[in-house]
Amino acid sequence: MYHDGIALTVKEILEKQFKIDTRGYRPQEVDKFLDIIISDYETFEKRVRDLETDKKELIEENIRLKQEIRALRTKLDVVKENSHTDINNADLLRRLSNLEKIIYGKDI
Repeated sequence: MYHDGIALTVKEILEKQFKIDTRGYRPQEVDKFLDIIISDYETFEKRVRDLETDKKELIEENIRLKQEIRALRTKLDVVKENSHTDINNADLLRRLSNLEKIIYGKDI
C-alpha cells in the first residue's frame, strides 16, 4: 500500500514474512526490530491524526474570526458614518438619561 507518501502500514509490517536461508538473520532480532518499527508507526499515525484534528479546529476558528472581523469592520464603518453627524448637548444628555434609566431603573 502506498498512501500519502507512506509505503507501509502497521499491518503490512506486522504480517511481513522473511525468507530464511542458512546464513540468514536471526528471526528473533528481526521480529524485535519490526516490533519497534510498528510501535513507531503507531505513534506516527496517532500524531498525524492529532495534527489533522488540530488543523481542522484551527481552520474553523480562522473562519469564525474572519467573519467576526468582517462584522466588526461593518460596525466600524457605521460608527464612522454616524460620527460625522452633529451631536449637540441635548442629544448627549438624552443618551445619558437613557443609560441611567437602564442602569439604575426607571424610577429616577
